[in-house]
Amino acid sequence: MSAGAVDAGVTVRVPAKVNVQLAVGGVRADGFHPLANVFLAVGLYDEVTATPAGELRVTCTGPGSQHVPLDATNLAARAAIALAELHGRTPDVHLHIAKDIPVAGGMAGGSADAAGALLACDVLWGTNTPYEQLLAICADLGSDVPFSFVGGAALGVGRGEQLTPLEVGGEFHWVFAVADGGLSTPAVYGEFDRLTEGMRVPEPEASEELLAALRTGDATALAASLSNDLQAAALSLRPSLAETLATGVEAGALASLVSGSGPTTAFLAKDAEGAARVAQALLASGTCVAARVAVAPAPGAVAL
Repeated sequence: MSAGAVDAGVTVRVPAKVNVQLAVGGVRADGFHPLANVFLAVGLYDEVTATPAGELRVTCTGPGSQHVPLDATNLAARAAIALAELHGRTPDVHLHIAKDIPVAGGMAGGSADAAGALLACDVLWGTNTPYEQLLAICADLGSDVPFSFVGGAALGVGRGEQLTPLEVGGEFHWVFAVADGGLSTPAVYGEFDRLTEGMRVPEPEASEELLAALRTGDATALAASLSNDLQAAALSLRPSLAETLATGVEAGALASLVSGSGPTTAFLAKDAEGAARVAQALLASGTCVAARVAVAPAPGAVAL
């Protein structure tokens, strides 16, 4: 056992995210799209527990857990393997994921689990990996993983992995409507490419109005500047989401948008009472299978 390693389990809590702006450029030569991605971590969490084991093993419980892969393709498993390789050791660990972030819902649940596993294994093994190295592993694992590790609010450029922290001047109240079934992120980007074929797709840039709204904590101004360039593609693949979006606005939400690549839809409310009313209306409408209330910003990966 490494110096500083622990022989009991280590549990790390990791947040979901909403993209308050997702500006998408044309596809690059490497197949990725350049992004201006304004992330906001929200108070819905997965917990990843790492305990010593004779070999790498992944288990998962919670809503949607039956759809989570339990082999080496799981991002949490890949995080453990990457950290072990960095330190020349074997990834002998049992990772248990307690899901509360919607699965395949555009809220970076898989990325959150990777960030959680990375920190949990680093603490469990006592490897004391420098912060920048942990972030580099995150970026190798996926575009959303670095933000899941960092939390708060940040602008992601490149393919979303190059982060600049953003100031947030207050709390924002959100409701997330969970759809029946998931949407494949590659499929949504593919539909974006189809819908924009032959068009000039501008270089993505962060909205100054949106960044100012975050700094001042102004929910009304933030609502006026929310945007998601993948929304049309998600609606094309799942037209029923339009009714969910309309239902939340009719119930008093300041604004609505598809969260990331969907199919979870996000609704910004004026306050906690407004969020509760929107959630109640969404559930009553039958346009979603669950409505979750959360406050943002939330911290990134934290060992409990």
